[in-house]
Amino acid sequence: MTAQRDDGPINPQPGRSRMGHWFRITVIGRNPKVTLARIVVLIVTCFVVFKFILLPIRVDGISMLPAYKDKSVHFINRLAYLRHEARRGDVVGIRVGGTNVLYRVPSMIYMKRIVGLPGETLAYASGHLLINGAALDEPYVIAPCDWNSAPITVGSNQYFVVGDNRSMPQAYHSHGKVEKEQIVGKVLF
Repeated sequence: MTAQRDDGPINPQPGRSRMGHWFRITVIGRNPKVTLARIVVLIVTCFVVFKFILLPIRVDGISMLPAYKDKSVHFINRLAYLRHEARRGDVVGIRVGGTNVLYRVPSMIYMKRIVGLPGETLAYASGHLLINGAALDEPYVIAPCDWNSAPITVGSNQYFVVGDNRSMPQAYHSHGKVEKEQIVGKVLF
């Protein structure tokens, strides 16, 4: 009588169970409960960040060329001005439409650059922006313009905003004074 060895069932595909094991570890992890907790934390963090802190905005138009291209997507940091006031040169999102009642998300946002601060007097003369009578150096404006306007005094709770593409006629540009409360936040990139 001969002794037979019983090594268990014969695996018809020798590498399959080992690959399935590594696939499970890679996708689910060694501890599924910890992996599930990480996924929940990630989902909650993304919801909070993208609902209350960062607001995605898509550029629609050429008023911010060349810095911000048409159809490009950027983010507005809603917490940017909690510790300090907006500064000259900041590109900001400005609420101009109604609001979504459920999430208080602005329904229409313009992206503009702050050029005038509260209490300043601004005017355009032969395409140059004058602030309190002195020309402002604007390195972000590439193309020359021929804008002219009478002096405008910015209120104590207002800012003066304008797009970077000044080669467009002034009549086709949305610019002017905005209330501080209309500024949603600073554009990150």
